[in-house]
Amino acid sequence: MRFNWRFLLLSSLLFSNFSWADAVDIEVNLPAFSGAMVYRPYVAVWVEDQQGDLVRSVSVWRKEADWLKDMRRWWRKAGRHDQGELEAITGATRRAGLHRVLWDGTDQQGQPVPNGHYTLYIEAAREHGSRSLVRQDIELGRPATLTTAAAEELGSMVIRVLR
Repeated sequence: MRFNWRFLLLSSLLFSNFSWADAVDIEVNLPAFSGAMVYRPYVAVWVEDQQGDLVRSVSVWRKEADWLKDMRRWWRKAGRHDQGELEAITGATRRAGLHRVLWDGTDQQGQPVPNGHYTLYIEAAREHGSRSLVRQDIELGRPATLTTAAAEELGSMVIRVLR
């Protein structure tokens, strides 16, 4: 009789407390600009606790590391203190449109954070453009759909708290 590893793995996942749901689903909206000197923006998405301390840098979109400092709030909170986490969450800049970012409800060390009040930040900076910062208070443990107002470098965004 042959042992079926797939069956064991599948059954252990089905009968464990493992959760497939992400905690927060963020639709980052980058507006379209026209002109000769229009570059894709650098974007940072992160979460802070009630005391204003960094909980997690969720995603950073960049081309060259030199320009990360233009996302001033994120840089002061997380970027300049990078302990190697940045490479795991960094991706290329994105073109105009809607882009999905997921926060799994964990901190910088990968540990689940407790339910409660947090602030989600999205910051964008564009070369030969401006800088925008959007903040949205969220409550983990209380599912909700929230919509942010548009800013110069960021369009209106939808944030879904799933757990």
